[in-house]
Amino acid sequence: MLTIHVIGMGPGNPDLLTGRARKALAEATIVVGDTRLLRDEVKKGKTVVQTYKADEIRDIAAHADRKKDCLAVLVSGDVGFFSLSKFIRHFPDCRIIRHPGISSLVYFAAALETDWEDACIVSRHGCRTGLAEPVMTHKKVFCLTGGTHNSVCDLCRELSDNGLGSVRIVVGENLSYKDERITEGTAQELKNRHFDSLAVMMIFNDRARPLVKGVHGWEDGLFIRDRVPMTKQEVRALVISKLHPRADDIVYDIGAGTGACSVELAFQVPLGRVYAFEINETAVSLAEANKERFRADNLEIIKGDAAETIVPAEAPDCVFIGGTKGKLETVLDILYDKNAGCRVVITAITLETAGAVTSYYKDKRDYDLNTVLLFAAADKKVGPYTLMEGHNPVYIMTALPREL
Repeated sequence: MLTIHVIGMGPGNPDLLTGRARKALAEATIVVGDTRLLRDEVKKGKTVVQTYKADEIRDIAAHADRKKDCLAVLVSGDVGFFSLSKFIRHFPDCRIIRHPGISSLVYFAAALETDWEDACIVSRHGCRTGLAEPVMTHKKVFCLTGGTHNSVCDLCRELSDNGLGSVRIVVGENLSYKDERITEGTAQELKNRHFDSLAVMMIFNDRARPLVKGVHGWEDGLFIRDRVPMTKQEVRALVISKLHPRADDIVYDIGAGTGACSVELAFQVPLGRVYAFEINETAVSLAEANKERFRADNLEIIKGDAAETIVPAEAPDCVFIGGTKGKLETVLDILYDKNAGCRVVITAITLETAGAVTSYYKDKRDYDLNTVLLFAAADKKVGPYTLMEGHNPVYIMTALPREL
């Protein structure tokens, strides 16, 4: 049986190799790895093969002498951190031993004198994993770079284009070597700078907010309300569920009131944007206050008659309508001119409004209208007793394109 040592070489400096890794290297007769890992002190007195392809390494192992040879496969960083080692397994008639190394994350966090246990880890090394959403939702993100469209400046442009130009970024190049370089700046400041192709990034966003998905209907008491009508918690929960917003959707909240639903929707679309349309000046002020309270940076509040103000806005993917000041048909016509495939949810508390919605969609054969009548009641203390106090029944009417 052939022994294969898979050795984590750390960030590069041989001084950072573990004692166990050094012993495994000394035992090896064949050493395999990428060019930058095959230093002179590693190659001395051994058969050296320059490759990082698992199939080629498997072939080398198959032809090795089981009695005389010992194979060392060198991988950068740690064997369990975005490593080639995941493909070095289940080789026939081989005993595979993994030797951990110091990963770039561990080394870089130490250099920055910061912890890494709370960091969100993203690899953009040769892949297109999303970066904006983790940065929006985590105070600290570690990112591996490398490959086409994945350089530091590419990623800084990507963050800037998603409204994250002010986040603080620290870039590490040639970590552990004599020419190690650490650069700090905002995404906006670094997006036109040149960095090594295999640099790493630590991204700090003090305004990050936890991603809230699948939790609809925040407590009413969380929002600033005053005397402006607000969509109640139970209604919001069902409305958002019916809208089913995706992370990158453009969402309209028409008749936004206090902005409670707008704020919740903003957290549902961290890569998208919410436009809240409201005509009442007091309500607009409350919506702005709630936006600031929850730091809903991807929420834009637009004052005025929605029948006019929605015209210049970018086309929506989904729309919640809580009120149109009697201009429902006009608003719906504009919406469908902008995007015939958008998802629409309308709430109504009067039979007249519910009837107007039903009438509008009666001849719209390309859409299916589904109606739920929600009855909700909340407990109310009266002396030593608890009563259930009913809320106004609310029609929740969902219109979806039939092809969806």
